[in-house]
Amino acid sequence: MEGEGIDDQLTLERVYARLKPFSIDLLELLQNPKRKRSASASFLLEMASFLRCAPASTLQPCFDYTLFPLLLLLDAALKCRHGKRVNVGESTGVLEVSDGITEGVLTCIEELLKKCHLNSVNQMVMILKKLTSGAMLSHTDASEEFRIGIIRSFKAMLLRMQPCSVSFCVCKRSVIPHTAVEITHLDFNLANNKRYGSTDSPGCLLAFLQSPDASAAVGHWFSLLLQTAEVEASRGHHGSSVLRKEAFLSLRVLIAKVGTADALAFFLPGIVSRISKALYVSKSVMSGASKSSITVEHAILGLTESLIIVLSDKESFYALGSSHNMEDASTESVLDLLRHMPTSLQNQSKDKGAGLVRQPIMEDMRGSTTFVVKRTKEWIQETAVNVDKMLSATFPHLCMHPSEKIRKTLVDGIRELLSFCSRTLSGSKLLLLECLCLLACDDAVTVSEAAQESLESLLSGESFLTEQEISDIFTRLMEKLPRLVLGSDETVAVSHARRLLALLFYAGPDFLANHLISYPTNATRLFDCIGLSLSPNSQFSGSFDRLMVGKPLSAGYLLSVAELKAGTGFNSVVDNHRGFAGAPVTEVDCYVQSLGDGSNTSYELPHLPPWFIGPNSEKLYHALAGILRLVGLSTNVCSSDQSGRVNLSILADVLLEQFRKLVSELRTKDFNQEEFHRSSLGQLLRETSVAVCMLNEMIYGVSNQAVNASSGFFHSEKGLKIWDVKEGRVGRDQIIQCIGNALHEYMAQEVWDLPINEGGELDLPLYLFRDVKALHQVIIEGIGIFGMILGKDFAHSGFVHSSLYLLLRKLISSCNEIRITSDAVLQCLSVSSGYISVGQLVVSNADYIVDSFCRELRHLDVNPHVPDVLSSMLSYIGAAHDILPLLEEPMRAVSVELEVLGRNKHSHLTVPFLKAVNEIAKACMREANGLPKKAESFFEIVNSKVCAIQNLAGDNRQKFEISDGYEKEHTTLEYWEDLMCKLNETRRYRRIVGSLAGSCMLAAAPLLSSLSEPACLVSLDIVQNAVASIADVEAAFKHEKETKAGILKAIDLLLLNELEDREEDDSDENRLLPAMNKLWPYYIICLKNKMSPAVVKKCTKVLSKSVEISGGDFFVRRFHTDGPTIWKLLTLSPFNRKPNSSNSDKNLILLPYRAHPISEEPMAEVSSQKIQAAVLDMIADLSFSKRSAVALESVLKRVTGLVVGVACSTMSGLRKNASNALVGLSNIDSDLVWLLVADVYYSLNRTDVPLQPDQGLHGITDLLPPPATSREFLYVQYGGDYVGFDLDPKAVELVFKSLQE
Repeated sequence: MEGEGIDDQLTLERVYARLKPFSIDLLELLQNPKRKRSASASFLLEMASFLRCAPASTLQPCFDYTLFPLLLLLDAALKCRHGKRVNVGESTGVLEVSDGITEGVLTCIEELLKKCHLNSVNQMVMILKKLTSGAMLSHTDASEEFRIGIIRSFKAMLLRMQPCSVSFCVCKRSVIPHTAVEITHLDFNLANNKRYGSTDSPGCLLAFLQSPDASAAVGHWFSLLLQTAEVEASRGHHGSSVLRKEAFLSLRVLIAKVGTADALAFFLPGIVSRISKALYVSKSVMSGASKSSITVEHAILGLTESLIIVLSDKESFYALGSSHNMEDASTESVLDLLRHMPTSLQNQSKDKGAGLVRQPIMEDMRGSTTFVVKRTKEWIQETAVNVDKMLSATFPHLCMHPSEKIRKTLVDGIRELLSFCSRTLSGSKLLLLECLCLLACDDAVTVSEAAQESLESLLSGESFLTEQEISDIFTRLMEKLPRLVLGSDETVAVSHARRLLALLFYAGPDFLANHLISYPTNATRLFDCIGLSLSPNSQFSGSFDRLMVGKPLSAGYLLSVAELKAGTGFNSVVDNHRGFAGAPVTEVDCYVQSLGDGSNTSYELPHLPPWFIGPNSEKLYHALAGILRLVGLSTNVCSSDQSGRVNLSILADVLLEQFRKLVSELRTKDFNQEEFHRSSLGQLLRETSVAVCMLNEMIYGVSNQAVNASSGFFHSEKGLKIWDVKEGRVGRDQIIQCIGNALHEYMAQEVWDLPINEGGELDLPLYLFRDVKALHQVIIEGIGIFGMILGKDFAHSGFVHSSLYLLLRKLISSCNEIRITSDAVLQCLSVSSGYISVGQLVVSNADYIVDSFCRELRHLDVNPHVPDVLSSMLSYIGAAHDILPLLEEPMRAVSVELEVLGRNKHSHLTVPFLKAVNEIAKACMREANGLPKKAESFFEIVNSKVCAIQNLAGDNRQKFEISDGYEKEHTTLEYWEDLMCKLNETRRYRRIVGSLAGSCMLAAAPLLSSLSEPACLVSLDIVQNAVASIADVEAAFKHEKETKAGILKAIDLLLLNELEDREEDDSDENRLLPAMNKLWPYYIICLKNKMSPAVVKKCTKVLSKSVEISGGDFFVRRFHTDGPTIWKLLTLSPFNRKPNSSNSDKNLILLPYRAHPISEEPMAEVSSQKIQAAVLDMIADLSFSKRSAVALESVLKRVTGLVVGVACSTMSGLRKNASNALVGLSNIDSDLVWLLVADVYYSLNRTDVPLQPDQGLHGITDLLPPPATSREFLYVQYGGDYVGFDLDPKAVELVFKSLQE
C-alpha cells in the first residue's frame, strides 16, 4: 500500500509538472493573444492530447489549477464574440481570440470535464454560466466547431454527475429509462468519491440539478438545445448535422440526469411539442441537417425518455389513484406507493435529502421564479391528451421512414412507452400498438424481429390488452382500409394493411373465431372491406402523375426529354405489363418451345391478380392476401371449444354466392348488344373476380405452404406456434368438400362461354373482354392452388378429371395471359400429383380426356374449340405417342369432319382439324420409326432359339432329354406361348399404328387439292409423315412374318401341336403401294393448282420423298403419263404465257363444292423461279437415289432436255439448281447429258462462243455435222426450247465446268 501511494505521488508530480507550462502558456495567450497565434493552436492540441491520455485519478487534484486559465480564455472569447454584436466594424476594446484558439480551449475543457468531476455546486454554476453564454451565440457570431465544443463540454459535465453515496438522498429518485442507460453509463469508482464534492461543499450535484432552484437553468438549457437543433434544420444544406446530433444527444443526457417527474413535468409540454415538430418535419426533408438519421434517432429517444420519466404509470399512480380501482393494482405496486408517499407529498419536502440541496448559491442562478408544476390528475389527463395528438401526428409517419435505423429506434421507443406508460397514456396505447404492428411487418429483418419480440412480450400479459380493445382496433383498421387503398397514397395503404395483418396474427385464431367466423355478418363485412381493397378500382388509386406514367403510351404522345433520360415512363409501362401478365409476353412459337423445354417456371402460385398494377401493388396484395390466409387458417387451428362453430365451407359459401349470382345472371338473360351496354355485367364480372381471388387465398391459407409463407413474414416462434396446424382439428374431408364445391361452381359453362376478344357477332365494349380475361385467369389460378393444397388427393377425389380438359382447352386460348396461367397450373398439378411432367399427368388421365373429346366432337357447333384442344394436347404436351391406342375413335370422328360434307358444314374448323391430324401423324411416325428395329431384334432372338432347337433335334431323343437346363427351359410349351403372345401384342400395336397412319393419310389426301394454302401445307405434312409411317409398318411386318415362321417351325420341331396362332390373316398388311396409288392423283392436282410457291415447293419435296420410300418402279408409268404436268412447271414465265387450250380445263377434277374451275392467274417472275427451283431440286433428289432414279427412265430424254435448257439459259437464279439436277441426271445416263450440252454449245454462233474448255472435244465437228435447221438440234427435239428463256454462251461454259467437277 505504501508503494502504491509513492507511485501515485510520483505520477501526480509528473502530471503537475506537465500541466504547469500549459497553464503559463494559457495565461500568456490571455495577455497577448495575437503574439502567439501561430503556435497557440499547436500547444492547445498538445494539451488536449495530454488530457485525453492522462489518468483521471491524477487529473482530479489538478482540476481547479487546469480549469482556471481555460475558463479565463473562454470568457475572453465569449466577450469578444458578444462585443461584435454591439457596433459592427468598431473596436470594443476587448481582446480578440481567434476561432482556432477558442476551439482548442473548448476541446481541452471537454477532455478535462470527461476525466474530472466538479467539486461543488458553485463551481457547476460558474461553468454553466460560461457554457450558457457560449450556447446563446448564433451561427453568425461563432463557428460551427465552437458551438459543437460548447455543447460537448456541457454533455461531458453532465455525464460526470453520478448519484452520491447517501442512501436517502433525493438523487436516488432518478428514473433512467433503458434506452438512456447506454449514453449515461460511466466507469466511475463511487467508493473513492463519496459525495462528489469537497469537505467545504458537501452538496450532491444531481440533487441540486433536480431541485426547484436549478429549474430555471435546466429549462434554459432545454430551450437552447432545442433551439440549436431547430436553427440548424432551418438552414437546410448550410446547417450542421453534427451540431444537431450533439444537441439532441445532450438533451437526452440532461433529461436522464434530471431524471424525476417533478423536475421535468413543467418542461414536458415544450419538449414534446418541439421534438414532435422536428420529427414531423423530418418525414418530408430528404437533405440538409434534417436528413441525418442519427439525429432523428436521438430525437425519438429523447421524446420517449421524457414521457417515460414524467408520465410513467409508477410516478402517476398516486395522482391517478382515485380513477383506478385499488383492487386492480398488484400488491407490489401498492407497497411501492406506500414507500414513496413521504417523498411524494408536498408537505414532506423538507426531509434530509432535500435539506442537502438547500445551500447558498448564486442569486442569478436561483432566479426569481421556480419552474415547477403540481402533477395533479387533471394535469396528467390534459397532458396525456396533448401527447396523444403529438404522437398521432408523428409516429405513423416515422413507421414508414426510409431509414432502417430510425424504424428500429422507433420500435425501442414504442416498447418502452407501452411498458411504462400504458395506463397513463391509455389514449395513445392503441395508436402505439398499431405502429408496432406495422413495424412487425417491416421489410427489414432487424426491425421486424424487434417489433415482433416487443409484441410478444407486451401481449403475453393478461391485463395489458383486452379482447374488446383488440376488436376495437380491428374494426377501426378494417373500416379505414378501403378508403386508404382507394386514396392517393399507396404507401399509407400498404402500411395500413400490414397493421391489420400483424394485429390478426398476434391476436390469434380464437379471436377470429369469436368475432368474425362465428358471425356471418361480421365475416361478410370483412370480405366486403377486403373486396373493395382488392377490386380493380384500386388500379386507379394513387397520384395523378403515377396514373399518367402508368398509362400505356399512345400513338400521339411523346415523353419529354427529361422523362426519356430518366427512363421512368418506359420502365413503369414495362413493369405494369409484366405485373398484369405474370410472365413475359412471347410469340406462340416461342411459348410452345418454352412449354416443350419445361423452362416456364417463373410463374408462382398464388399469383398477383391481373388488375393489380403499380409500384406498391405487390406489397399491398401480399398484406391483404395474408389477412385472408389467416382467416382460412383460423378454421384449422382454433381451440376445441370453437371448432364446432367454425367451418371453412360457411366462409367459402359467402364468397361463392357472388359467383352464383353471376352464373344466374348469365343463365336468365339472353344478352344482345344493347342489353350488354345497359346491364351491369362488367361490374358483376369484376366483383366475381375479386370474390374468386379472395376464395383462392383463403383456401390457400389452410395449407402448410401458407404457414411456411407466414414464417418468412413473421419470425416469431411463439406466434407461429399458435398458428401451427394440428392434426384432427378439421378433417381432410371438410377441406376436400369445400374445394369440391368451389370447383363445381368454377366449371360453370356459362362463365367459360363469355368472349375474351373481339371479332364476335356482338360489338361489345373493350372493358368487358378485359374483365372476362381477368376472371378466367383467377379461376385457373384457383384450380392450381387447390391442387397444391390437396396434392395427390386432388386426383383421388376426381378433381383432375373435371378440370384437366378445361386447362388443356385454355392452353390454346387467344389470350396470352390465360395461356401462361394454364401452363403454370398444369405444371403445378403435375408436380403436386407426383408426376415428372405434364405429359405424364395427361397420359395417366388420357381416358377421361379422350372421352371428353369424343363427346364434344359430336356437337361441334357448340364446341368449336375441340380441334384446337386436341392439337394442343398432342403438340404442346407431347403425349400423342403415349396415348396412341386411344386415338382411334377420335380419329374416325375427325376423318368424318374432313370429308366433303363435314368441310362444307364446318369450314372454319378444317385447318384446326388438320393440325390435330398432323400431330397424330407425327406420333405415328415416331412410333413407327422404332418398330422395324424392335421387330428385327425380336426376330434375331427367336431365330437363335430356333437354330438351337434344330441342333438339338438332330441328336437322338435321349440326348435331347438330358440336355442342360437352359435348353430345356426354351423347349417348354410355356416359353413358346410367351413368345407367341409377345408377337401378337407387337402385331396388334403395329396394326394400330398402321391404321392410324392410313386414316391420317386418307383424311388429308383430298385436301391436297384445296385452294387454301394453310390447309394444303398441313395436308402435305400429314401425307409425308403418314407415308413414312406406313413404310416402317410394312418393314416391321416383314420381320414379324419371319418371326412367326420361325416360331411355327420351332413348334413343329418340338411337337407342340396344342399351340396355335389365333391371330387373323395378314393379307391386308400391304399398305404402302395402295396408299401411293391413291395419293398420286392428288399430287398432280396440287401441282396443277400452282397456288403459291410454298405449296409447290412442299409438294415436290413430299413427292420425291414418297418415290424414294416406295421405289421408282411403281412410278415409271405414272411419270410417263402425268409427267408433263410436272415438267410444264419448268416452262413457267410471265413473259412467255400461252393461252390455255379448251382441253386443259376438261382434264381438271372439279370437286362438288367448287363452283367454277381454277383459272390460272399471272404469276410474278420471282414466284415462277421459286417453283422452277423446287422442281429442279426434286429432279436432283430423284436422280441421286438409285431407288428412285428408275422412275425417270421413261421420261429421261424429255427431262434432261428441259434441265439442259434451263441450265444454259439466261436465268442465273436457276443455274445452280439446274447444274445440280444435271449432275444427278448424269448418274443415270451421262452420255445423254454430255451430248445435249454439246448440242447446245454447237447451236450457238461460234463467233460469240469462247474457246473450247477442253481439248478432248476437238473432233466433235466430224462426229456431229451441223444441223440443217434449228429444229434438228437434240435439245430442241427433247423439249429444251420450251423453257422460254434465251440461251447464254457463258452459262454453257459454266455447265461444262460443273459437269467436269
